Amino acid sequence: MSDVVAGPLSQFLADPEVTDVLVNGVQVWIDRGSGLVRAPLTMGSGEDVRRLAQRLAAAGGRRLDDGCPYVDARLADGTRMHAVLPPIATTGPYLSLRTFRLRSRPLSELVPAPLAELLVGLVAARLSLLISGGTGSGKTTLLNALLTLVSVRERIVVVEDAAELAPAHPHVVGLQARGSNVEGVGAVSLTDLVRQALRMRPDRLVVGEVRGVEVADLLNAFNTGHDGGATTLHANAAAEVPVRLEALGLLGGLPIDALRSQIAAAIQVVLHLRRIAGDRELEEICLLRRSGPGGGVTAWPVWTRRGGIGPAAGFLARLLAERGAPVPAWLRH
Repeated sequence: MSDVVAGPLSQFLADPEVTDVLVNGVQVWIDRGSGLVRAPLTMGSGEDVRRLAQRLAAAGGRRLDDGCPYVDARLADGTRMHAVLPPIATTGPYLSLRTFRLRSRPLSELVPAPLAELLVGLVAARLSLLISGGTGSGKTTLLNALLTLVSVRERIVVVEDAAELAPAHPHVVGLQARGSNVEGVGAVSLTDLVRQALRMRPDRLVVGEVRGVEVADLLNAFNTGHDGGATTLHANAAAEVPVRLEALGLLGGLPIDALRSQIAAAIQVVLHLRRIAGDRELEEICLLRRSGPGGGVTAWPVWTRRGGIGPAAGFLARLLAERGAPVPAWLRH
């Protein structure tokens, strides 16, 4: 990013260890992966921050002023920017910058070898995967690593709100959503893009993150022959994933019973990540299943970090074997 655009914050955005830069009024906070700390910098005045925020918004093609006092934008280098102006921001302006430095990392750097062996099998078996976790827990990083395992004979179509995924794979095509312009027109939603992606002969359909009504189209796609797809979802635990999916699906107008059937059939495996003391760890591996006709969808544990092998391990081992995928020896026990 140009130093002129980011001004005094450029020094932090250029630091490869910094993941977030936050400005509260004139205070600057940074996160290098282990929590927020005050930066050795104080902005001159709230007006300075306002001008900086407006400059960043303009660089992202968005408007920020009294008539539009908050903005989301993505900058040329991938940095995500959000700003809120007073009086909406009571002690502001507030400016939040999240850097984008995703690099392809092998599974061996992300999970222990036994778990990596299982994840390789999940991709080979073409099971539909959902990676859940909180903000900054490593969902996109893990998904990126898993997509590198897809056969080079397959085409991956990636749909994202903001382009982040860049797997080391020879046949990846990406579609990125677009907000409306200053006249309020020209928006292209994730729902629009999921529908377009289905016409692009995807061997693997990937939605970077589901957060709205597009979940209805995603579930429908995963239930109509597009197996082996993947997505991510914000959730605090694997057990919360079915409820989060239900809430989003209801926004799309699906009746609850049909929605639960679609969820249970579309998403087979949940990989839940958690950020613990600055480290990002795989916390749970679960299967989604419906508890009988008329019942809800539940997360059935295959493995948890604290409890080890769970009751769904044997079922997953058989499922992998049926699909001709490698089955880790520890999963059979």
